[in-house]
Amino acid sequence: MNWWRKDLLGLEQLSREEINLILDTAIPMKDIVQRDIKKVPTLRGRTVVNLFYEPSTRTRTSFELAGKYMGANTVNISTGSSSVVKGESLKDTAKILEVMGADVVVIRHSMAGAAQILAETVSASVINAGDGIHEHPTQALLDMFTIREEKGNISGLTVTIVGDILHSRVVRSNIWGLTKLGARVRVVGPPTLIPCGIENLGVEVYYSLEEALVGSDVVMALRIQKERQKKGLFPSLREYARLYGITRERLALAKPDCLLLHPGPVNRGVELSSEVADGAQSMINRQVTNGVAVRMALLFLLTGGAKGEAIDTGR
Repeated sequence: MNWWRKDLLGLEQLSREEINLILDTAIPMKDIVQRDIKKVPTLRGRTVVNLFYEPSTRTRTSFELAGKYMGANTVNISTGSSSVVKGESLKDTAKILEVMGADVVVIRHSMAGAAQILAETVSASVINAGDGIHEHPTQALLDMFTIREEKGNISGLTVTIVGDILHSRVVRSNIWGLTKLGARVRVVGPPTLIPCGIENLGVEVYYSLEEALVGSDVVMALRIQKERQKKGLFPSLREYARLYGITRERLALAKPDCLLLHPGPVNRGVELSSEVADGAQSMINRQVTNGVAVRMALLFLLTGGAKGEAIDTGR
């Protein structure tokens, strides 16, 4: 199939075929990332703008490298040093970027729906790098790419997601994507961090980590944001780690070849013990590499590339 969408706003609206197209396109992109000279002319003359209204290191850097590896002009805009602090609206900022020649705008914003507003405002392609607690589609895509790369297939796997399900945009994107690819998804966490009705998305809800881990092929731990503790959603980080932290003993309840994922950064001793974070089952570093490949694939597809079309590798 050919890619036809102007934007990538979330995985809820994507089909199984579209998701697989992105993952398939990321395979040759990873080859580029892993070679000595990481530079191809595929996006020469294109301009990619990273517009981040929230702090980010991994995601922003990953998009920046993805653009540069493919020969694009990349521009990073931190709203703390832009006209946003002077009161410029999101739509006005978007229009300015467009008339300056941006081909792709990558946006992270604290408001759910911000990427949708941007996409409706500009003719440039828009990629959602996280909007409020709505979606974080590229994180889910790199998670799925990592799982498929290691397991060969996603259909039939049991994936258990542990942590702050209520506030996580990573969870929402992963639920949409993994279920469409045939995975069985479990979510587990403190009752205060499990949203009402999430089972309507086709997931199984657990409150006991030990029960949820049994039979799991993949375990994904979410970062606990410390401000949640200040709101009284769980007693303390120590208490959370005691009940929901993944240790070597708990991971042993899952299947022997279970993969361990985490979107990063890891709060060691809270979500994961250092032993498992650095262990053989941990895919955390591979996720970072795969994130660049997946974002390269998206830039390629959104600027006119399609499956089956030769990717200019510069060789």
